[in-house]
Amino acid sequence: MAASANIVVVDDDESTANAYEDHLSRYHTVEAVYSGEAALEVISDATDIVLLDRRMPGIDGDEVLAQIREQGIDCRVIMVTGVEPDTDLIDMKFDEYLVKPVNVEEIEAAVDRMLTRNKQDEQFREMFALASKLTTLETKLDQEQLEESEEYATLREEFLEYQREVGFPEDEADPYLESMLEKIEALVAEAKYSGSS
Repeated sequence: MAASANIVVVDDDESTANAYEDHLSRYHTVEAVYSGEAALEVISDATDIVLLDRRMPGIDGDEVLAQIREQGIDCRVIMVTGVEPDTDLIDMKFDEYLVKPVNVEEIEAAVDRMLTRNKQDEQFREMFALASKLTTLETKLDQEQLEESEEYATLREEFLEYQREVGFPEDEADPYLESMLEKIEALVAEAKYSGSS
């Protein structure tokens, strides 16, 4: 289990938000809120991780995410949503995207991944976020959709640029970090292969 974190859970389904809060509160300081408006009142520089639903009445999760980033709050954001991913998520500044239904064990694992990621420098965290975004799109969209998307091609090139610039950490003892490095290496190999064909 990673170190304790300050977590905000944002979901207009109170039972879902409360379930995540109850589970995570065993290890972390957690506050559940049920609207985008409430989220913007409680998320601050002291927040480490936000679990954020996208589809909510009033201020939706996309707008909450945009305002978090505009305010310069350096927290990890995990989108936890019933909205299937599409290329519209390419410009969104989240760290991971989970599609509901998501059980509490999956939420706990995602939180641990974010805490491991927080130990790395900013460039490495950004490369992880890009890798997560690429993996999400490649899992949910078919090959034709990916090939037709200029935004996706740009995202892959941005990822490769980070990979060329970022130094990989020497200590790979952490299982999450090790698996992410393997995923990154696979994405790099695939992107280079696609670029040469």
